[in-house]
Formats: sequence, C-alpha cells, structure tokens
Amino acid sequence: MVRLARVSPQQSSAVRLHVVTGKGGTGKTTVAAALALALAAEGRRVLLCEVEERQGVAQLFETEALPYEERRIASASGGGEVHALAIDAELAMLDYLDMFYKLGRAGRALRKLGAIDFATTVAPGLRDVLLTGKVCEAVRRKDKAGWPVYDSVVLDAPPTGRITRFLNVNDEVAGLARVGPIHNQAQAVMRVLKSPQTAIHLVTLLEEMPVQETMDGVAELRSAGLPVGAVIVNMVRPVMLADAELAEVSGTESGANGTGGASGNGGGAAGNGKRRTAVAKALSQAGLGGARRGGVAERLVEPLLAQAHEHAQRVVLEREQRAEIAGLGLPVRELELLGDGVDLGGLYRLAESLRHQAVAPAREDAHAPVAPDDDEAPDDADDSEDAEDARAANVDVDVDVDDD
Repeated sequence: MVRLARVSPQQSSAVRLHVVTGKGGTGKTTVAAALALALAAEGRRVLLCEVEERQGVAQLFETEALPYEERRIASASGGGEVHALAIDAELAMLDYLDMFYKLGRAGRALRKLGAIDFATTVAPGLRDVLLTGKVCEAVRRKDKAGWPVYDSVVLDAPPTGRITRFLNVNDEVAGLARVGPIHNQAQAVMRVLKSPQTAIHLVTLLEEMPVQETMDGVAELRSAGLPVGAVIVNMVRPVMLADAELAEVSGTESGANGTGGASGNGGGAAGNGKRRTAVAKALSQAGLGGARRGGVAERLVEPLLAQAHEHAQRVVLEREQRAEIAGLGLPVRELELLGDGVDLGGLYRLAESLRHQAVAPAREDAHAPVAPDDDEAPDDADDSEDAEDARAANVDVDVDVDDD
C-alpha cells in the first residue's frame, strides 16, 4: 500500500501560479494542459484555468464543455488530480458583487438586464481584474485546516502580444477606481502576480516570428515588473543528420542537380555526383531497385537529396533561433513534435517530458513580496499573517510503502 504524505507549505518551493502564454499557433493551451498534468504528479492537486472562452482545455482532455465551476478532468501519476475551470467574466462579476456587495439575486437580475455584460465590455480593464482575480483567489484559497486547496494553479493566459496588459491590471483600473473594493481587488491581484508565488512561462517555436514575439514579450514583462519563468520550445523536430552531413548538404541549393556553391567535401557538380552515386548505391543495397541509370533507386535520389538540403537549412535556422532564446538568460525547456497530433495519450507524454525537465524552475526573483493592505478582503487575512505560507508551492510528497 502506498501512502502519500504532504509536507508543510513552508517547506515547499515558491512558485504556485504558473501563467502560460505564447504567440498564437505555438500550442500554449497544449503546453498549459501538459504542465498541469506534470505538476499533479505524485499526489498533488492542480487547477487548470482558461479565460478566453475557447473551451480548448475540454477539447484536449476529450471531455464536454467546461462550465463555470471547478471539476476534476484528469488523474496524474501517484494519485494526483487536475481540476479545470473555464472562467466567464460575467459570472465572475456576479461572484464579485455577491462577495463584496451581497447582491445575490439582485446581481442575477442585473445580468438578465444586460448590465453585467455592458460593464465588462465598456471597461476591459475591469474584465481583466475579474478574470485574474478569480485565478488569484484559487491560489490563495485554503481549506479549514489552513492548507492550500490547490498545490498549483496553471493559467492558460492570453497570447504574448497582450499578456503584459492582461496581467498588469493595476494600471488598467487606475482611472476606473482609485479607492474602494474594485481598487482593493486589483491591488490584491497584483500582490499575487508580482510575488515569488508566480512564474510566467512563454511558449515558442524555433521560428523567427514566434521567437521575436517571445523576446518582445519577455522585455515587456520585465519592464512591468512581472516575474518571468521559463521559455518552453514546443513542437521540436529531431535532427536526422550528423553535423558533418549537415555541413555537406547545407551549402548547395539542390543536392541532386549540381547547382549551388561548394559544399565542403568536393563541392560543386563533382561533389553532387559523388553524393548521387553513394545514395543510389545505398538505396539499391536496401532493396529499392538497382543502381543503374533510370532505375528506381536513381529516381529516388533527387527528391531525397532535396529533402536533405531542406532539412539541413532548417536545422541551421533553428540553431540560430536557439541562440536568440539563450540570450534571454532564462531556463529553456523543449517539447517534441508529436507526428500524429496531440491526443490524450500524447498530452500525458508531453507532461512526462516536462516533469523530467523540471519545468518549474526558480523564476526571475527581482521583486520582494508586497505586504497586503489592511483593508484586504477577510478571506485573505491569513496570507498577511504568514508570508511564507503565501509562497507555498508544489507540495512535496513522502512515499511510505507498507508491507501489506
């Protein structure tokens, strides 16, 4: 029998809120889901939140559309659980009105009249306060024994182009409300987002535009004082050729027709001729027809050499992009390209890769925790009493194996 024993929050690592962003098309929702599964390993409880109303999480986990309530959607190794929440701005505002103004049914009546939708539309900063506020409430929430309800919270956030504005809600509401509950809510959110509890991970591909947007995003986040975590390179394709072979085929425009510059080992037409002969011979030995002129093996040579040249050029460009990413000075994690697409089995495979790469590194920690205001909501009072408890992170696990 396996018994999972939690350690105290004070003994666990710092990061509890993992914000995942990235340029559209980089697979940030897939990475966020895989990260949630990785963090849930060994008996941990993780909440995965989405805020863009796309139901991407439900699609990945092959389940029905998520309502505005926290529900378990997956199990992880060691008995861990992933819960999910699709946050709706209107419903979050109803929660807010009920919490701070005790409106209850009156708030629901306002929604039927369209007042809630009007408020969240004309005040986009308020919308972001509500969305991020719901996430941060889950980070701070504790059970009756004082334990965090969730060991980690993962947020599938908006794309890199607007992540800084989305998270930096304090600036958004500055002209909207300088005092009162809305102002206090924004301040409480910023205390979590700028504390050692939070890390913002950026998902990218080894392509010029996603890498450039990642670099711009990191610069904006740093300028805003928001904590940057890791860069996660997604859909990484394997290198099929050794460095010497890459150098040999990358210098010619076509390995088949003899055009292009020298290639390092007998360049020009002579070098290409030798490659053609060697490839044709290898194909013949593999049982793909004779190496004679016009045979099956010879007809395969040209497309194969063209593919090799294209592959070599891609590897060169990807190495250049890796160098750009390395220049950011951040931890870098890589996830392989799954040739058959990402189904539920593939998602667990990516999660295992992230777990082995320890994707929750120490984030850039240039900001000391900010003390909470005296007028913070009562539910947050415990956090002000113990800063270490507020920085509780992924709960460590002791595994005791009983003989029975």
